[in-house]
Amino acid sequence: MGLVMGTFSMQSKQVTYHKDKADDDLEMTMVCHRPEGLDQLEAQTNFSKRELQVLYRGFKNECPSGVVNEDTFKQIYSQFFPHGDASTYAHYLFNAFDAGHTGSIKFEDFVTALSILLRGSVTEKLQWTFNLYDINRDGYINKEEMTDIVRAIYDMMGKYTYPALKTDAPKQHVDAFFQKMDKNRDGVVTLDEFILSCQEDENIMRSLQLFENVI
Repeated sequence: MGLVMGTFSMQSKQVTYHKDKADDDLEMTMVCHRPEGLDQLEAQTNFSKRELQVLYRGFKNECPSGVVNEDTFKQIYSQFFPHGDASTYAHYLFNAFDAGHTGSIKFEDFVTALSILLRGSVTEKLQWTFNLYDINRDGYINKEEMTDIVRAIYDMMGKYTYPALKTDAPKQHVDAFFQKMDKNRDGVVTLDEFILSCQEDENIMRSLQLFENVI
């Protein structure tokens, strides 16, 4: 999961705790977008106040304006996949982080998603992953959406993947997923079907670990 904003986390690890709450709150006002207070974010996430301080300083260091647009997000994310094209997957990931559909990621969006992916329950993580797959946000995953996501992941991993990936690998991956997930054979996967299938089948859960390597 560290790859989501690896640059942020790398910067934040260098921070030492020497400021009091007043200094932190003052610091959080000195950007174009002011995040919610630390107390509120602590209540809404699984992070402590100190962890939020570290995350915020790293976030602000990379994004002084207090928000991340899609182009910046793609530039940061692509650094971790120099042998592939991460732009399409980064686009889908950006949309999943942009919970308010505003076209930018605020610090609140960042830590809320990070809290789920790092410290959420299995169900919460699966719900987040479902929303990533549900590109058009209609509450269902169809084969086209899943194929788009899987192909974007394969593109991102690049030609140096070992063992070498076959051209039809994304389609085979999606067909296997749908065979197990689409319980009522109506051509789409609901959130309940997705969660149930993942919890029932260890192979699906292992396949989804791919996301922990690319998120």
